[in-house]
Amino acid sequence: MAIPAGLPEERELLLPKIRALAPSLSRTARSIAGVLLEDPSRVIRMTVSDLASLTGTSVGSVVRFAQDLGLRGFQDLKLRLAAETSSLSTPHQHHAGSPSATCVAVLRACAEAITDASANLDYTAFERAAESLNAARHVLFVGVGTSAPLAQDMAYRFKTIGRHAEGPGDALLQHVAARLLRPEDVCVSISHTGQTRETLSVVSAAKASGATTIAVTSYLRSPLTALVDIAIVAGSAETAFQIEAMASRFAHLAVLDGLHAVTAAGDPERARYATQLTLESMSEHRL
Repeated sequence: MAIPAGLPEERELLLPKIRALAPSLSRTARSIAGVLLEDPSRVIRMTVSDLASLTGTSVGSVVRFAQDLGLRGFQDLKLRLAAETSSLSTPHQHHAGSPSATCVAVLRACAEAITDASANLDYTAFERAAESLNAARHVLFVGVGTSAPLAQDMAYRFKTIGRHAEGPGDALLQHVAARLLRPEDVCVSISHTGQTRETLSVVSAAKASGATTIAVTSYLRSPLTALVDIAIVAGSAETAFQIEAMASRFAHLAVLDGLHAVTAAGDPERARYATQLTLESMSEHRL
């Protein structure tokens, strides 16, 4: 994974990587991953036989799991876990507490989601997406459920820098808009799981139109990442507060903010002119 200039040369964080891979793992590997994600500090104190027994797998399976992550073996896995868990805070476990403690835990979860995204983002994919957006005639942002507001917000923000963009709220309208795209257009889909039927249908329609397809999602392997031309993975841990990890929305929004920034920088004169018109329009609606 390429790291851009100006960022520290840090190793890819292990736990976010395992979390991103988890849905696509075999049953055996998923069992091992589940224990690692649930209580990594406990795994640090285990032998390879302990973990194999706990997960109902074999020593060979545990070793292969570590090697498939690009590590030398189980001991290397424990060293990496120890380095990462030393910085984890107990409030992130989201135990019930005072309102202020709960707020602190949520804020830390959101901060960790963005930190994980920064450390694990595929910046080569990000740059490819930025190039496609800068060259696009028209950009369609799509997403359903909790991803829909992000899609609509980005469509609006792209308009404010002078780009032709839309973000229909209705899934059917998204599908129609995707089918009307041209090869010089781009479709940006936003999905936490990458498994939402409506989003996959819209992206398939965009590909049929010849448009470049980009996904911002939480998991490395999913039907969506397999379908799109460019996948940007920025996920977060599940929390006890929601069925879906809402903290992942902050990671997605940060990535989308980055794409917005580089697109504005791609044509600064157009962005400045459009931004000025936007500000003048908005001023008419304020007291």
